[in-house]
Amino acid sequence: MFEAKCSHCMKTEIKKFRTYKIKNGPERTIFQCNHCGTNFSETCNTPLVGLRRPISLIVMVLSSIAEGTGINATARIFNVGKNSIYRWQTRLGDLKETLMLFALVNQFFKQVIEGDELYTKVDKNHPQDQSEGWTIVLMDRASRFIWDIQCGRKNRTMFKKTIKHLSKVLDQTEELTLLTDGERRYGNLLFEICNEVVKTGKRGRPRKTLPKGVIVRIKNKGSQSHKRGRKRQKYQDPQPEHPETIQNIENKEIHANHVEAFNASLRRRCAAYRRRTNTYAKIKNRLQERLDLIWIFHNFTNIHFTTRQVPAVALGIMTQGIKTEDLFYIHKIK
Repeated sequence: MFEAKCSHCMKTEIKKFRTYKIKNGPERTIFQCNHCGTNFSETCNTPLVGLRRPISLIVMVLSSIAEGTGINATARIFNVGKNSIYRWQTRLGDLKETLMLFALVNQFFKQVIEGDELYTKVDKNHPQDQSEGWTIVLMDRASRFIWDIQCGRKNRTMFKKTIKHLSKVLDQTEELTLLTDGERRYGNLLFEICNEVVKTGKRGRPRKTLPKGVIVRIKNKGSQSHKRGRKRQKYQDPQPEHPETIQNIENKEIHANHVEAFNASLRRRCAAYRRRTNTYAKIKNRLQERLDLIWIFHNFTNIHFTTRQVPAVALGIMTQGIKTEDLFYIHKIK
């Protein structure tokens, strides 16, 4: 699935050249490229390059981190330094781009994606509109595959970055439905980035709509009885849709319950999101590295308790999940 490539010319025509043994570790192989003759180790351009600790220890440490143990507690349990844990976390998190590109080379007939936000503190107890701990999650409803998870300030820049990522998924999908709870910027920015002009042959400027096959629905939660003026409808389509788009979604299906369930589990699996504690994240970049680690484990290694499958397998892009140890041997895309 993820073939080893030459570190120089990126060709896959390679052969085994010799082996060598590392201290406190197994034998490793040196390959030779049949195209350019370059010799390179099996760990070249992988998260494992330059790491001297046993892979079994690194796997146990990162698995513990991904299941909710804090950095300080993990360092005490496994007798390793915090900086080592951060370095391993960063190394494995760098695979996110490679795995995402692998997912996006596949074609999908239909995607029903739920979008929701999660909040935590970063650095200090700032007001919510100034906190960098807002986290956006986009999840496929059927497979529970997370297409995007990123943190930052809850502003237009953050939403636009997420929607640009969603537009790449849209390019690989014939029919896409985006469902959100109350947040209108998902649909508005999606319309702004990838709208279409519908030409009807009539006079006047042709109107713009969402791309054909794209449906955006919002469920407005909460009571508005205390507010003056016109009340919002409970179920809304924030932007005009293409006239040829099939309208096959019922109001009762407009919700983000599955991603909300994931957000609840994230409060257990990531110490930075726990309520009523002082374990919130100190640096935004460290929080994003943790989210990248959880993204990899959730999508490609862990079996989801509801679908009884690894989300990547349920999505159809893989036949079986990846073992945690094998993640360290995946060659990153340069």
